Amino acid sequence: MVRWHRLVGAVAAALTAFTFAGAVPATAAPATAGDVTPYVVGGTRAAQGEFPFMVRLSMGCGGSLYTPQIVLTAAHCVGRTGANTSITATLGVVDLQSTSRITRRSSYVYRAPGYNGVGKDWALIKLQSPVTGLATLPIATTTAYNSGTFTVAGWGAPYEGGPQQRYLLKAQVPFVPDSTCRTSYPSMVVAEEICAGYTGGGIDTCQGDSGGPMFRPDAAGAWIQVGIVSYGRGCARPNYPGVYTEVSAFAAQIASAAASL
Repeated sequence: MVRWHRLVGAVAAALTAFTFAGAVPATAAPATAGDVTPYVVGGTRAAQGEFPFMVRLSMGCGGSLYTPQIVLTAAHCVGRTGANTSITATLGVVDLQSTSRITRRSSYVYRAPGYNGVGKDWALIKLQSPVTGLATLPIATTTAYNSGTFTVAGWGAPYEGGPQQRYLLKAQVPFVPDSTCRTSYPSMVVAEEICAGYTGGGIDTCQGDSGGPMFRPDAAGAWIQVGIVSYGRGCARPNYPGVYTEVSAFAAQIASAAASL
């Protein structure tokens, strides 16, 4: 089973299950990836304010605040490019039921040109009004940060086939070389995708984490986004790392598209 992404964790059994209103299981998108699941497995609960750029989207995906009015997510989470007021973004909280949560409706969706279910898995969602008081997440513009240990976070299932979560989970996953990843995913688009995870499994993104960011500290110690949760086989399975859109490969296109919205 391939999932369109997820986060899974050993702490899942202790967490209170939460189904996000109006959410569509990540496995529902796209038709070519019927066995994809997205969420954070093997994660722990994030602290309020730890990752202020995290966004929960009402179709059951994640995202990151690219600018105060634009969310970066996965192409497989959205429909075609054009006006769209059907998406609700929830921001500013780790608890989706918090009375302090910020919500914004979408006004426009921009899906990566040429996206057909293979590679190019990025999209932008313009919000109807800017969000103030929250940090945005810069994206990598070179491959300089495409190694080491990454952080992933999301409200997705805590185990394969599990429920969406009320509280934001986080986990760390190590870089997996392209040559190793291709043994698990022969169709991996090396120039556009990056892999991370453990050989023995146990920690991963999962159903509902699709579109969320994979990030790490930059040279100054600030967070920088390196990947976008895209797909994987099951969740946290041994020898099947998570596959992420390699943000630096599309940095110029993302910046240009955002400037045009």
